[in-house]
Amino acid sequence: MSKQNYTIVVIEDDPLVNSTIKGILSSKYQRVETFTDANKGLEDLHMIAPDLVLLDIFLGHTNGLDILEQLRKQGYTMPVIIMTAFSDIKMAVRAMKLGAEDFIVKPLDLEQLEVSVDRSLKNFDLKRQVDILSEQLKKDQPSEILGSSTGMKQAMEMARIISVADDTTVMILGESGTGKELIARYIHDNSPRAKGPFVTINCGAIPRELAENELFGYERGAFTGATEKIKPGKFEQAQHGTILLDEIAELSLELQVKLLRVLQERKFYRLGGTKEITVDVRVICSTNKDLEALVEQEKFREDLFYRLNVARIQLPPLREREDDILKLATAFIKEFNKKLNRNITGFTSEAAELLSSYQWKGNVRELRNVIERIVLLEQGNIINKESLAFLKGGVQTTIVNNTKAEFSIGPNEHYLKISDTGVTMNNVVKDLIIQTLKITGGNQIKAAKLLNVSRAKLRYRIEQLGINISGKEIS
Repeated sequence: MSKQNYTIVVIEDDPLVNSTIKGILSSKYQRVETFTDANKGLEDLHMIAPDLVLLDIFLGHTNGLDILEQLRKQGYTMPVIIMTAFSDIKMAVRAMKLGAEDFIVKPLDLEQLEVSVDRSLKNFDLKRQVDILSEQLKKDQPSEILGSSTGMKQAMEMARIISVADDTTVMILGESGTGKELIARYIHDNSPRAKGPFVTINCGAIPRELAENELFGYERGAFTGATEKIKPGKFEQAQHGTILLDEIAELSLELQVKLLRVLQERKFYRLGGTKEITVDVRVICSTNKDLEALVEQEKFREDLFYRLNVARIQLPPLREREDDILKLATAFIKEFNKKLNRNITGFTSEAAELLSSYQWKGNVRELRNVIERIVLLEQGNIINKESLAFLKGGVQTTIVNNTKAEFSIGPNEHYLKISDTGVTMNNVVKDLIIQTLKITGGNQIKAAKLLNVSRAKLRYRIEQLGINISGKEIS
């Protein structure tokens, strides 16, 4: 049976008891450290970073409850199990008030000890998960990953394969709003680390001077205002779980060096600390930038890039997932119906066509925000074309000196005539559509095929550009 990846510290002044406990727990847990000297144990605790402490009350001239109180004041949150040879109710009550997880009377019942340790570790893991999930819920992100487009299927299949391994570093690429964090969470939730925490840090959202504090934590006196004895960073919070370094391209070159060392050695120093901290964390990074181009520009370290680029997932933008747009929109309607106590049932065909043909520069995040706005403001039970009128504001139409671009396309001739004063792209597209419709005799299906776009997108462009398909322009 493989050992569980936990570190346990035993502080007990009787060497025989220490040896017995270590012999029992070492068969089940990865690392068990014992101390007969309470001060030495306390001194080394921040370097070992234990998941649980077994603490005797009577340690020579030192009281274990005083040590427990000191640990809590210093910010340690791991479970502590108190051991004592005296069954004293007042002592047990004080231990629980100070945050002890359990209270065991000597002589130790080894079976009871194993049960207590196992239960305490599970409770602590659950608490960490609840804390992380609470943070995620505050972000109010969609809980489902939907997609039947080729690009999304490929991304999800890659995520499924990668999730099986628990240490493989993952790089997720894609534009802002494509769902990189959701894919990272999917990998975590389907990996052997699923019971551990999932911690996210946006490298671009924190000031550079504070980034090291956030990643690796600090100790008292590291900088002005660092009054806590120990402040764990995101890497320590993610112990036995997964950390997502979002927008990794924004990390400074100095921190890139430190991150590389963590990836290679799984060790780091807190800011202001003098002893190394060992962590067991899977690293996933994400970015909307071209890291290879940044490497060439010497804005991102080449060695770190290759260390991160072990398994890569590319998420397609929403404009390349036309078949997924209505599925996602429908899922968001259900979400906001429940949240806002509404009863929107769906879209008219024109509204559906407009959604499908819109460019969605903000990707899934923009679509979600649009649906939230509509569900909040819509008076009826169905979303129509008028409900989406505000989307036209996202399309800029500019006229330069009323310039007209003329196309002529056919079997024998292709030419574009533009005046010396210039031309707008909208005018170019408009004339291209008009000429194509002339060739097809106004048949929009054939025109869409010639232009290699969907019929819905063509209809949207016709309306957006003000083309009168029944007028002289097409005849």
